[in-house]
Amino acid sequence: MSDRLYHIDGELVPAAEATVSVDDRGFRYGDAAFETLRAYGGRVLEWAAHRERLAGTCDALALEHRLSGSELRTRIDETLAANDLADAYVRLSITRGVQPGKLTPRPSVEPTVVVYAKPLPRGGLEGDPVWDEPATVRSVETRRIPDAALPAGAKTHNYLNGILARAELEDGVDEALLSTVEGAVAEGATSNLFFVREGRLRTPTTDADVLPGITRETVLELAREAGIDVETGRYELADVLGADEAFLTNRTWELRPIDVLDGAELGGGPVTERLSRLYDERVEERCYR
Repeated sequence: MSDRLYHIDGELVPAAEATVSVDDRGFRYGDAAFETLRAYGGRVLEWAAHRERLAGTCDALALEHRLSGSELRTRIDETLAANDLADAYVRLSITRGVQPGKLTPRPSVEPTVVVYAKPLPRGGLEGDPVWDEPATVRSVETRRIPDAALPAGAKTHNYLNGILARAELEDGVDEALLSTVEGAVAEGATSNLFFVREGRLRTPTTDADVLPGITRETVLELAREAGIDVETGRYELADVLGADEAFLTNRTWELRPIDVLDGAELGGGPVTERLSRLYDERVEERCYR
């Protein structure tokens, strides 16, 4: 399709004509919630978990948009159908809408709701990853915003923290690895971190300023079901640099091995490969059958 259709406030609009007001609070202040989803075979994976996390972000922002989960899901499905997409990246955004240029939000909200989608390769057992190579990663000086300042579980339009982290990277580096202000390893700018040492799968705890990623939770669930020893905790960068395997997770990448971190070669391995296979099986079972 030459011009994709976006879903803007209940209407399907050609991408070239899709606009929101410059007075929209999502533009002015990043006052908006969003979710990145992935559709496989026309089905949105883990929609209930995304819906619940979106509701949590809106609660954190005190953004009462009054749209039901079924209404939002209908707009997603309409966007996929209108663009003839079965396998796709989907982004759903809800802003507080157009309000006077004052920082204090009005309690009454006429939200701006945007859904857009773009094609991705087939996933599952017969699919291909969206990434070409394992990731090159570098730790950065930018620190993860503490949960006490901005709730770590809130996915808002204000991505300045991640932007500053990515701005530190040189060409050829795929992801920035952030630490907490206390120095514990936290997460990537757009991903969660896993690593394996002595056969144990480890990932930073969500008690340490870490986004509770939905793909992260799926990987933990799959690992426990498979009998893989799992640990969540607080780790130093040296712990990761000494790992036997390491990988990143997010909704689009799924599981992406870390090839090099700060010049140290890590790579995937048997645990990463097993979990990637189990993830593909989960996608195949839930979305393609």
